[in-house]
Amino acid sequence: MQPGRDISVLIDIMARLRDPKAGCAWDLQQTFETIAPYTIEEAYEVAEAIARGDRHDICDELGDLLLQVVFHARIAEEEGTFAFPDVVEAVTRKMIRRHPHVFGPEEARTPYLVKGLWEKIKAEEKAEKAARQGGEAPQSLLDAVSVAMPPMLRAVKLQQKAGTVGFDWNDPRAVLAKIREELDELEAEMDRTDSEKREQADVRASIEAELGDVLFALANLGRHLDIDPEAAVRATNEKFRKRFSYIERKLEEAGRRPAEATLDEMVALWQEAKSEG
Repeated sequence: MQPGRDISVLIDIMARLRDPKAGCAWDLQQTFETIAPYTIEEAYEVAEAIARGDRHDICDELGDLLLQVVFHARIAEEEGTFAFPDVVEAVTRKMIRRHPHVFGPEEARTPYLVKGLWEKIKAEEKAEKAARQGGEAPQSLLDAVSVAMPPMLRAVKLQQKAGTVGFDWNDPRAVLAKIREELDELEAEMDRTDSEKREQADVRASIEAELGDVLFALANLGRHLDIDPEAAVRATNEKFRKRFSYIERKLEEAGRRPAEATLDEMVALWQEAKSEG
């Protein structure tokens, strides 16, 4: 088998890997559940490549993510539930339906109107899906937000949904005030308990809840500033990694390791790293 530019080549490769007689033992063992974590991992690696601005890596990682789609579709085809063409048909139908201002008679000349139309059609689709599955449509506006999302992303989505009916602040500074309020509550909870009591499950749960409120409010601030909190933390993680690597490198040049340095020495090197950008 040779590499190719057509999707059918990838579909054939996956069929070969899943062949019960001549396939790959590892691929044959996989299920929807076992490869789901890999699907999430590949999506994050696409985002990482985008953040680096590495076009070659973006191409490579998108291929890995596409492989996950083909893998899931192959498992479903073996079950007799659906196949890759069904996936393509479903998403094309969805995109045409969600863009009636492009493929139909509707008009939506601004991004704001397009977004409103998109949300309206998504809500209709979810209600239809619930009816097909014999269940009820979501009772709450927020029920439509997937619980499987990364927590900070889900926080933003919940806040966005609530904001569509006016449950929102109009000024980012109001969110800052809320953050200060939540920080005060967290500090008060920490002051209420000593370090030994914090090991107790009920005390830890209380502090965890207050910390969760702080993080939720911070996600809300990012939303109001039109900054993705996930992307902001991702960038800060990389900044931290680079600055700590600077500390390690400078100490190694002096024949030392971080464990042998004092905190004051490492903080001084950290400041040097900051000054270098």
